[in-house]
Amino acid sequence: MKFVVDAHLPKRLAGQLRQLGHDAIHTLDLPAQNRTDDETIIQIATDEDRIVITKDADFTNSFLLLGRPPRLLLVSTGNINNNALLQLFLDNMDAIVTGFASYNYIELSRRHLIFHP
Repeated sequence: MKFVVDAHLPKRLAGQLRQLGHDAIHTLDLPAQNRTDDETIIQIATDEDRIVITKDADFTNSFLLLGRPPRLLLVSTGNINNNALLQLFLDNMDAIVTGFASYNYIELSRRHLIFHP
């Protein structure tokens, strides 16, 4: 799978996804780095068939109202340390990959993986 990780999440997440065999970039890898605006991230996701991983509710609103980005993984854990976040992804990655075969919007909380129709 291909992902673009938003600025609100650690760059290590993109590295961990690559170690798991996925194609992942972080906004820090882009020319404007963490100043990359949401529209540019959405365009990259659309052009390169990437799933946006974010904590930013603006992406959720855009997905629900406009269908953009085409696929979204919302991290709704609240404040969580980076190591716990990375472990949460490790624990749920197989289900996330399987879920995106049927769903375009998945939400990852501390205790649940929610597949939104």
